[in-house]
Amino acid sequence: MHNSPLFTNDTITFGLLMLSLGFVFYTESRTTGFWPKFYKIVPGLFMAYMVPAILTSIGLIAPEWETVNEANEVVKHKSSIYFITSRFLLPAALVLMTLSIDLKAVFNLGWRALIMFFTGTVGIIIGGPIAILLISIFSPETVGGAGPDAVWRGLSTLAGSWIGGGANQTAMLEIYGYNQKLYGGMVFVDIVVANIWMAVLLIGIGKRDKINKWLKADTSSIENLKEKVSTYTESITKNPTLTDYMLMLSIAFGTVSISHFLSGYIAPFFGSLVATIENATTRNMFTFLDSEFFWMISLSTVTAILLSYTKAKNYEGAGASKIGSIFIYILVASIGMKMDLKLIFDNVGLIAVGLVWMSIHAGLLILVAKLIKAPYFFLAVGSQANVGGAASAPIVASAFHPSLATVGVLLAVFGYAIGTISAIVCTILMELASAT
Repeated sequence: MHNSPLFTNDTITFGLLMLSLGFVFYTESRTTGFWPKFYKIVPGLFMAYMVPAILTSIGLIAPEWETVNEANEVVKHKSSIYFITSRFLLPAALVLMTLSIDLKAVFNLGWRALIMFFTGTVGIIIGGPIAILLISIFSPETVGGAGPDAVWRGLSTLAGSWIGGGANQTAMLEIYGYNQKLYGGMVFVDIVVANIWMAVLLIGIGKRDKINKWLKADTSSIENLKEKVSTYTESITKNPTLTDYMLMLSIAFGTVSISHFLSGYIAPFFGSLVATIENATTRNMFTFLDSEFFWMISLSTVTAILLSYTKAKNYEGAGASKIGSIFIYILVASIGMKMDLKLIFDNVGLIAVGLVWMSIHAGLLILVAKLIKAPYFFLAVGSQANVGGAASAPIVASAFHPSLATVGVLLAVFGYAIGTISAIVCTILMELASAT
């Protein structure tokens, strides 16, 4: 938790995030001097994420902070920006980017996409126990603890988050009864390690041609999909009118509105159904069905896929995916804002566990990608569909091409479905590793 930042008003904070994005896009567009050399090494998307992180780290803005009131009580405050971008702009972006989807071509991406997704899942499952064994050699107290304070119980929540998402993370907290007073530390490790890994993936996107060459990757299916979308876009490109912009936004936010409305009924309905399951483990496996966020993202994506079979598809020619990309960049900036680089040094032991864990996940992905000649796109999106879920998998996917955002969502939704059961397997192995 941060001390009060310089700017606590969300309107000002949002303005600073937009100025950050403006700075990134302006400098990236320069063709002479220092900036072209800089952006050859560092991708613009990474900078869109990093500049807000720096603003948080130097105390200008903060995602959460505490103040003390006149009665000497600690008051917790929270910025609403990430909530708004993830609940309003993310689903709207998915709608606008999916309007031109060629679903058949997405499925033609083939078996490598699924293999890399499952490799990512296996990497998380085995990474946890291996990280515990390795760290216990140097610092046994870091991975020790007994009863509700046992570190492996806390790490179970990371497994839930990194395979599925927030709902799976909460389910693991319920299943293994980790001390809730210590839970904040685990959430912090989750944010730091997942964000560092996302930053690495974003840097890799800028070097994807070199990486694909090293992997001897077959990128034909991805290039075919991009070519198909680009050719289609060119054939319907038009100079957009104000009416076009208003109709695109009405389609996007109208869909988001309907998805929010329906998820408000569907999530409680499934929540009450899941609550009737007697076996606690089975019950917790299906807790993701109780998540409004899960249903909202799923309904937005399905509606957009259905719209892609209508004349709404032609709005791609008026720049639908470009507006979607604007929303995605704002989301990226709001995620970057959650990262305080100073705090990495506050909990070095657990951060080390998380970094070793993520390194095993990464290493396995690289090994399998090399063996099956999978493109970097499948590695990056397969990983983020696990680690980042529906909020960040489309960001990484759309960085390759806006038409690929849906691939990230489809895999992330799959991650929600298998998240809890996979995390339970991981936790059983972590408990065994802790006992050795």
